[in-house]
Amino acid sequence: MSIIQEFKEFAIKGNMMDLAVGVIIGGAFGKIIDSLVKDVIMPLISWVLGGDVDFTNKFLILGDNPNNIQTLTAAQEAGLNIFHYGNFMTILINFILLAWVVFWLVKLMNKMRRNQEEEPAPEATPEDIELLREIRDELKKRQ
Repeated sequence: MSIIQEFKEFAIKGNMMDLAVGVIIGGAFGKIIDSLVKDVIMPLISWVLGGDVDFTNKFLILGDNPNNIQTLTAAQEAGLNIFHYGNFMTILINFILLAWVVFWLVKLMNKMRRNQEEEPAPEATPEDIELLREIRDELKKRQ
């Protein structure tokens, strides 16, 4: 079998297409969830807390600060040693909120899936039991 034939077989298999569709849908779903967190949930949390929840500009200057620089961009331009914890905190909060939203969506989907599952059909009665029932019914008729 040639390499081209092997590649065609690999690429055209159903599993490969399912994976490709899953990746594409997952990327689009990730954007939706990211927008939900950034554009809906974070502003609500900011409003409830009465302040700004965006910590991206929070930092500490490690070492000397001879010019008494107070902004992140100025500290970066000056080449100071910066402990930039704010960006990490913002990404961590976004991740926790994202995970929370995905958890509730999966929980909702599982609940809907369980509600849609049909009860299994009753199992067919074995032939020997059916035969014994027929014999019993026949004996009742004779008496």
